[in-house]
Amino acid sequence: MAKFICWFTLLFLCFNLSVEALHKIYPHFQSLVAVKAPVKLGHLRTGFHFQPPKNWINDPNGPMYYKGVYHLFYQYNPKGAVWGNIVWAHSVSTDLINWFSLEHAIAPSKPFDINGCWSGSATILPGNKPVILYTGIDPDERQVQNIAVPKNLSDPFLREWVKPDYNPIIKPSIGVNASAFRDPTTAWWSKDGHWRLVVGSKRDMRGTAVLYRSKDFIHWTKAKHLLHSSATTGMWECPDFYPVSLNGKQGLDTSSVGDGVKHVLKVSLDLTRFEYYTLGQYFTSKDRYVPDNTSVDDSTGLRYDYGNFYASKSFFDPSKNRRILWGWANESDRTPDDQIAKGWAGVQAIPRTVWLDRNEKQLLQWPIEEVNHLRSGHGRVEMTKIPLHKGSLIEIEGITPAQADVEITFRIPSLEHAEPFDPKWVDAERLCGEKDASVSGGIGPFGLLTLASSDLQEYTAVFFRVFKSNDKHKVLMCSGGIRSSLTHDKMYKPSYGGFVDVDISNGKLSLRSLIDNSVVESFGAGGKTCILSRAYPTLAIGNNAHLYVFNNGTQAVKIGKLKAWSMNSPSMN
Repeated sequence: MAKFICWFTLLFLCFNLSVEALHKIYPHFQSLVAVKAPVKLGHLRTGFHFQPPKNWINDPNGPMYYKGVYHLFYQYNPKGAVWGNIVWAHSVSTDLINWFSLEHAIAPSKPFDINGCWSGSATILPGNKPVILYTGIDPDERQVQNIAVPKNLSDPFLREWVKPDYNPIIKPSIGVNASAFRDPTTAWWSKDGHWRLVVGSKRDMRGTAVLYRSKDFIHWTKAKHLLHSSATTGMWECPDFYPVSLNGKQGLDTSSVGDGVKHVLKVSLDLTRFEYYTLGQYFTSKDRYVPDNTSVDDSTGLRYDYGNFYASKSFFDPSKNRRILWGWANESDRTPDDQIAKGWAGVQAIPRTVWLDRNEKQLLQWPIEEVNHLRSGHGRVEMTKIPLHKGSLIEIEGITPAQADVEITFRIPSLEHAEPFDPKWVDAERLCGEKDASVSGGIGPFGLLTLASSDLQEYTAVFFRVFKSNDKHKVLMCSGGIRSSLTHDKMYKPSYGGFVDVDISNGKLSLRSLIDNSVVESFGAGGKTCILSRAYPTLAIGNNAHLYVFNNGTQAVKIGKLKAWSMNSPSMN
């Protein structure tokens, strides 16, 4: 039964906006053997997010479905808990939830990749033949594009991969920056008999998607024109280019084109360490991609996730006719000493199904349906029609708060008391920091306090605010902040935030949060805005963790319906 508690005074949050580059090298750390995490840090490992038993991971690579088996490759350091010694680790699953690790698929071994095997993609060729495209670092420190093929196509687990001697298949030609030329996309087939793919790069500060064509998947020719570029955005890492249907949630094969299709171009910006995407039209006759006029084409545009989420990669799942998105969540402790102490660093976000919103202006994302199988039949709570006046704090009991799945629909009886929106508030993350969960507003903040200690010294808040903007309302969604852990000066713990493009004239606003020990992954308004936060609790651990619904706005809101489950742990590598 819900327990009502007095609202504790919340303190202001402060945050440090510094970030570090992905390929920062710590030579004296990168080969240190990871030790088993001490007891005081063991609680930070996740229960149902993808991660190996130890060591560093980053970008998800080459996800695919082959002969009834899902494959995920990922950047991995087999020798330590910081970036370095990178190989393509390999895990397989039949349900995207339970994972089993196999031998490493690709490791530096040839002149064309002797200094590194970096990110890339998988393509299924005719005859159900998978092939991997990846970036290798050659003896001259050039970034070149290579191919790897399965040694035995009859093996559904694809345990062994062969790198042909005709590699590299794509070299940085004149006019291409050899030190910023990486992460080839899944290739697509066109009716003119050519395969096409894109490699991320930059010209000065202009981010570029360099287009290549091939008839045989071995010999590739650079197109005269770029597929697309954008000024002042810097290096485009981990590009992704794929079609989405204008009709329904079904996914499309990467080669699909036609009247009922839009295209998505996603890039990971090395400058900001965030990802951005646009929706637009792919003109096949000109091999040009043009974003819609509703898609901002720079670092202020749409993002898959407004939190700790980077280097994502999608793939088409033919078994369920859907497009699935993987993304990497880095650590926020940010020091090699922290990572060595834990013995591991990095997790993959929960796989998400991706489809086009009905308004055709953005994508929607939702945890894959298989995640629901982890919901415990014994740890389950339901609440309905509960008022939340200012200062309300309701504990959700009967589940395991440190490892839970919560779905809640809030009802806003009146929009009359919404605060006016200042047009200067263009930075949602900064606004969330200035108006955190402790700052009372008109409508909001209201939402969840996850991974909370009993005295609220620690929590990770996930909440909404509603503002009045001209003749419509503007919704802000926030997550994270310093109070989600006891911090130090090197820790990156902002209050993440994004605006939610949703019509709330019906007074409804939904939230789903997947809480997993050191990860809180939240989906606002049915997946319109998503935020993944990392948390490092020292008090809210295991049975000492608590989960609350709260309202700190002057306007009362209601819990229309709430369902919460304890989450079981799958087999994980």
